Amino acid sequence: MAGLSITDRRLSVAPMMECTDRHGRYFLRQFSRGVLLYSEMITAAAVVHGKRYFLLAFDAAEHPVALQLGGGDPADLAAAANFGQDAGYGEINLNVGCPSDRVKSGRFGACLMAEPDLVARCVAAMVGAVDIPVTVKCRIGIDGRDSFEQLHAFAEMMAAAGIASLAVHARIAVLQGLSPKQNREIPPLDYERVYRLKEELPELEIILNGGVRSLDAAAGHMHSVDGVMIGRAAFEDPYILAEADGRFFADTQGAPSRHDIARAMLPYAERALREGARLNHVTRHMLGLFHARPGARAWRRYLSEHVPQPGAGPEIIEQALALVPEAA
Repeated sequence: MAGLSITDRRLSVAPMMECTDRHGRYFLRQFSRGVLLYSEMITAAAVVHGKRYFLLAFDAAEHPVALQLGGGDPADLAAAANFGQDAGYGEINLNVGCPSDRVKSGRFGACLMAEPDLVARCVAAMVGAVDIPVTVKCRIGIDGRDSFEQLHAFAEMMAAAGIASLAVHARIAVLQGLSPKQNREIPPLDYERVYRLKEELPELEIILNGGVRSLDAAAGHMHSVDGVMIGRAAFEDPYILAEADGRFFADTQGAPSRHDIARAMLPYAERALREGARLNHVTRHMLGLFHARPGARAWRRYLSEHVPQPGAGPEIIEQALALVPEAA
């Protein structure tokens, strides 16, 4: 399967564990044809030594879609990147930003920002193994290495190693004392540091991530950086992506209604069930479809109460949809 090499990163949905799996990505694709989607982080070792087909499988409708890998071994990452390219992904992204203890203990994620030489070797190995772009996602720093000068030096090393783009979450990662959830909320956002990085490294594509909750906010950041990643807001209120194509990608086709999107998920849910998934694997991504609209609470409650029942099928989505006014 030939990958579609990714070149447009103006707007993307950040890779997020338990959010941007194959079902979540398929759902988000119903809102926008142009927004770049990322996989959850998958460890390079799991790709090389585990159930590779299952881990890398995705629907062709998800394009443009990138694979995010985690790891700190250049050989494993090179091999995994090659498998990802063969599977059809259009970009390989290396996670150097996840702050969880589990990730830290495996010597990948944000803790690798303390080892920029190793990250550069990993990137160079991946670049040498694939023909599609290799990118990195990092934080603005970690505890003990949180100066702008250190971020600048890290970015320069990544550029020299061959990355096509650097996505920067505009918070430091506190590896001692904060949970992953707290690391998304407690360290203050410092957009100016990301802006300054772009100003001082104009040839390097810089994508900003962290705290972006609307297309208006994304458009504001684009005056200072090359692109923006939207995180959890894309699942809390996914319809914020509905105007993305017309606003950023010159696509005048228009987005379908929320009801049309729910109906479009019916054949997908049926297919997913035939392939061994459970209905909640699909519907858990859909709970925010009617966020702040009439009937939203009834929609969420019906799905939450009926999807877990034995034998639940796509008809549950139709029944929940009937509780929401068509104009919602």
